[in-house]
Amino acid sequence: MKIILVDQRHGRSRTIVLKGWLKSILSLCLLGAPVALGFLGYQLAISHNPANFDEQAAINWETRLLEQGEQLDLIREQSRQELEALTRRLATMQAQLLRLDAVGERVVEVAELDEEEFDFSQPVAVGGPESNYSVDYTVPQFMDAIEQLESQLEDRQQQLEILEEVLIGRQVQAEAKVDGRPVEKGWISSRFGRRADPFTGQLAYHPGIDFSSEQGSDIQAVAGGVVTWSAQKSGYGLTVEINHGNGYETRYAHAEQLLVEVGDIVKKGETIGLVGSTGRSTGPHLHFEVFKNGRVVDPASYINRTVR
Repeated sequence: MKIILVDQRHGRSRTIVLKGWLKSILSLCLLGAPVALGFLGYQLAISHNPANFDEQAAINWETRLLEQGEQLDLIREQSRQELEALTRRLATMQAQLLRLDAVGERVVEVAELDEEEFDFSQPVAVGGPESNYSVDYTVPQFMDAIEQLESQLEDRQQQLEILEEVLIGRQVQAEAKVDGRPVEKGWISSRFGRRADPFTGQLAYHPGIDFSSEQGSDIQAVAGGVVTWSAQKSGYGLTVEINHGNGYETRYAHAEQLLVEVGDIVKKGETIGLVGSTGRSTGPHLHFEVFKNGRVVDPASYINRTVR
């Protein structure tokens, strides 16, 4: 075998003669190289072919799939628990909102505010121009917003409850304040203090004020309180007595009919009986007395004073 080497720069050539074992080695290399390259390419190809995975690879894949399935189940369970917790929190917030609406309606009623202006049954009126800047809530931000809303609801609820207590306290004080006339129509026929007794003509002490009024006219409580007497009373006839608290009591006598019983809670202006002429009386009228800390006082100052 001859190998001819040509020098392109100088145009010279050189011949090498291979004999014996060198010839065999070179022939083997030239013929074996394609075979070796083909075998190497075949091995590389089957290593990337899923159809030729061995049994261990399949087991590994199955194990990984099981692990991923368990992780997915765990994520689903955690998501379900978080959703249930979020649902409970939203339900609590809805209950708080309903309670706030109830307290708000009560405050409107107690404070005598305009129901149309403070209508808690209607959604709050809000609005504004559309903004070009808007960002969606992420999960952590959403939970933070819920916690902030819960805190605001609790704060507003406490404020409303305190306001309700204050207003109710004022209303109770106003209800229990003794003032006004016990009859709508009628004139004062006898004042408090010394007078001539209508039966004996002698000088006597009159512990109240008499209102001459039509038979059957309404007798009204001059303040809210609890009925402590509702029956016949010697010299007074059919009588109602009311305890208003703070040391005040009132008495309404000579009634034709009583409309309340002992233990009843009456409101200011409520009808408690009808004007009559029972007991020691010369005609239809109402005998009205006021007690302060157990002592009878002149009702005139309470009849004529105004509510402030």
